[in-house]
Amino acid sequence: MRYAENHKYKLTISNLLEADDAGIKQVTMKLEGDYAYGYLKGENGVHRLVRVSPYNAQGKRMTSFASVFVTPLVDDTIEIVIEQSRLSWDTFRSGGAGGQNVNKVESGVRLRYQYKDPYTGEEEEILIENTETRDQPKNRENALRLLKSQLYDREMRHRMEEQNKIEAGKMKIEWGSQIRSYVFDDRRVKDHRTNYQTSDVQSVMDGNIDAFLKAYLMEFGGKKES
Repeated sequence: MRYAENHKYKLTISNLLEADDAGIKQVTMKLEGDYAYGYLKGENGVHRLVRVSPYNAQGKRMTSFASVFVTPLVDDTIEIVIEQSRLSWDTFRSGGAGGQNVNKVESGVRLRYQYKDPYTGEEEEILIENTETRDQPKNRENALRLLKSQLYDREMRHRMEEQNKIEAGKMKIEWGSQIRSYVFDDRRVKDHRTNYQTSDVQSVMDGNIDAFLKAYLMEFGGKKES
């Protein structure tokens, strides 16, 4: 929340579940602003906090964990654009049993679409034939509808694959899995992936995490983190 305030991001709390004794058990926040996901995706993972807990009567040093999951909110509307320059048609006579059923005109249509994957740049030809009716214009409409369905399906599969990649990055809350430790007594906040650290714990708690984000993006921004 402090980071969002510092960067003038619009922040909305859509769900908040308080813990039984103290603190927060679960919270869902939405941040809206330029490059919000790009900057904050590195916060994915387990954050470890070590401090003398104000909720402990004996004043003992305690460790707690928070699992942070950052995911982009994508527009679920899919606009299918068919590039006419990549589209070509053939016509042919529809098959029949002979006699009165033989189609004397070329009402069957064959659509060829030179598809280029917008994400990989790979190209392939999509071939669709339609002979549903004896009306060529209607068969063209049907063929275009089938093409749009195929393009829609490809886009949906891509989005699901991307979402699965993000889901795979979620980590369990357990010892050894933390990405960053916040140790109040030692005046130290350390990111275990980049080894970047600072002694200004309070500043970090106030949302000044830009140095951590920069260190992560410089090391892992151009490649997948293992």
